Amino acid sequence: MSGPQPPRSSLSRMQGVTINAEPTKVFGWNRHGILVVSVDDDRLSWPERELVRNLGEKLYGRGRRQGGHHG
Repeated sequence: MSGPQPPRSSLSRMQGVTINAEPTKVFGWNRHGILVVSVDDDRLSWPERELVRNLGEKLYGRGRRQGGHHG
C-alpha cells in the first residue's frame, strides 16, 4: 500500500495554467505598444525605476506601495 494521496477535487480542471509572462509582455509591446514593467525589475537602472514609479503614480495613483516598504 502506498502513502497518502493528495485530495482530488473536481475543481482542479478549472485551475488556470501557469504561463511564462515575459513572451506575453514582449508581444504586448511589439503588437500593441503596451508596456508592462515592475519597478523592481533588475534590468532597470535607478533613474529608470524612478521614471516607471512616477509614471505609474501619475496614471494610477500611489497604490499599495505607500509608505516606502515592499509588500
